[in-house]
Amino acid sequence: MSTETHTFQAEVKQVLDIVIHSLYTERDIFLRELISNASDALEKVNLKQATEKNIFQGEKDLQIDISFDEEKKTVTIKDYGIGMNREELKTNLGTIAHSGTKALLQALKEKGESAGDMIGQFGVGFYSAFMVSDKVELFTRSWDPTAENLKWESDGAGAYTITEEESELDRGTTIILHLKEEYEEYASEQKIKSVIERYSNYVGHPIMIGEERVNTVEAIWLKNKNDVTEEEYEKFYQFTSKAFDKPRYTMHFQADAPMALNCLLFTPQENPEKMGFGQVDPAVALHCRKVLIDSKPEGLLPEWLRFLKGVIDCADLPLNISRESLQDSSVVTKLGRVVTKRFVKFLAKQAKDDEEQYLQFYQTFQRFLKEGSCHDFENKEALTDLLRFQSTMTEEGKFTTLQDYLDRAKEEQKEIYYLISTSVEAAKSSLYLEPFKARGLEVLLMTDPVDEYVMGTLPEYKEKKFVSIDKADIELDDHALDGTPLPEEELKSLLDWINVSHSEQVKEVVSGTRLVDSPIIALAPDDQMGFQARAMMEAMGQPVEEPKAVIEINPRHDLIKALAECQKTDDEKARRIFNQLTQNALLAAGLVKNPADVANGMNDLVAEFLK
Repeated sequence: MSTETHTFQAEVKQVLDIVIHSLYTERDIFLRELISNASDALEKVNLKQATEKNIFQGEKDLQIDISFDEEKKTVTIKDYGIGMNREELKTNLGTIAHSGTKALLQALKEKGESAGDMIGQFGVGFYSAFMVSDKVELFTRSWDPTAENLKWESDGAGAYTITEEESELDRGTTIILHLKEEYEEYASEQKIKSVIERYSNYVGHPIMIGEERVNTVEAIWLKNKNDVTEEEYEKFYQFTSKAFDKPRYTMHFQADAPMALNCLLFTPQENPEKMGFGQVDPAVALHCRKVLIDSKPEGLLPEWLRFLKGVIDCADLPLNISRESLQDSSVVTKLGRVVTKRFVKFLAKQAKDDEEQYLQFYQTFQRFLKEGSCHDFENKEALTDLLRFQSTMTEEGKFTTLQDYLDRAKEEQKEIYYLISTSVEAAKSSLYLEPFKARGLEVLLMTDPVDEYVMGTLPEYKEKKFVSIDKADIELDDHALDGTPLPEEELKSLLDWINVSHSEQVKEVVSGTRLVDSPIIALAPDDQMGFQARAMMEAMGQPVEEPKAVIEINPRHDLIKALAECQKTDDEKARRIFNQLTQNALLAAGLVKNPADVANGMNDLVAEFLK
């Protein structure tokens, strides 16, 4: 039995040091790398069998066996693949990047080169074994029937040996890791299984621990969707999401351009954030040829899609040399844009095909779509089309799209009117609706606390401006109004009198044409948040500025006409009446902190007039 001792090249020693101490951020990666190499070896012998007749067959199927010895602190990874001969051992394991070790070192330093070209050429994955091992033994037998039975051994420090084994080996490669004391946890079934489940669960060949196959879940995202059953989708969703429910929506697609892409995304039944669990983390894992690259890839999908579960597998990823992250962030951006656009189109189709089911989805996940409509500028228009609202012209519990609103709008209407309130019931009883009902104008009823923010980022839709109906700058026609208004001179005199001294909560008092049956209303100035939205923000504990109101009077109303006459004869009485009307309007707008004061003021006023 002859033994050859070889010294690693100087550059190889440097690379080994990088691999062991700084290339990989997670120790678990070593097992992923060795399993990937084993899977590649099995694929290669498969291809070899198609071109070579004389192949050493061995006794085992194409599988990967993993075993461990807790006493000896060893882990063994065995494949029945293509194996290596003596020259291949020297080439593949004696030199790193035999096409140019210095080029590898330069690429490692710069980390700006196309790392996708490195993988497979430089073969550093095997050396990740030294992260957890102080000695590695490798036994191999090539597919060539005339090949030797060989043993490669190294402590990763400076040299390696190649020895011819006297015993007959199976075709393939067996790697025995002698674990460092601090990493003996890997010599346990629980640890090995957890690493395989995370990183290598979708390897195409069986990964066996004893008689048990560990990677039991198939990479169904690589299959044609016509070949996958609903039951398979459900089981895969439950496995990847650690869930027990069924997916609400399933989107499965493949694409060849602009990059090779296989995508399987699920929408869960429930929204954890809606249930009070705080903001969820992204849950769409990034794979490259079935191997996990990142379970929570930062920046892959926009934040508003964090509710999605599933897998994105891109064969064209330019990975860094550790295969833990992408070398080119622009590729992440392009990949995310492709998937996001496809998902938005998918939702639009679901809404068209089954509006009822879509509304169930929408009511659960509307916050995410609204977030996207605010921040995802590339998909803003398409996401806005997906929003749904209740309105004054929809039946109870029914929703409308913005396009449907416009289809019903009057031809000359240039605005989309909305009202933010704490509930649909409260909105429908609001005084602000009065002028719009009288004119047959539809108003969207918004009850989600984020709607005020959404409207602030959506100034218009299809050239129609969004307008909150509690704002003062709305101009409505007066042709539908009954009654004769105060003469112009009397109205001007009344307004001058009122504006001399009004409540500190009032910015100004104006005459308007919006009111029909009511004498007075409090409106929000153009430069501040709407009153209804402010009340919702305040209820949520958010800081808000002290509001001031624009008071609009109805010059056609009998009470305002009577007030003008009273002011001519009893200034004090008229002022007390107007102040009470103002307080009533502020109360209706939610701007009175102590409603009892308004009621007491009314009682005092009535009591005095009845004397």
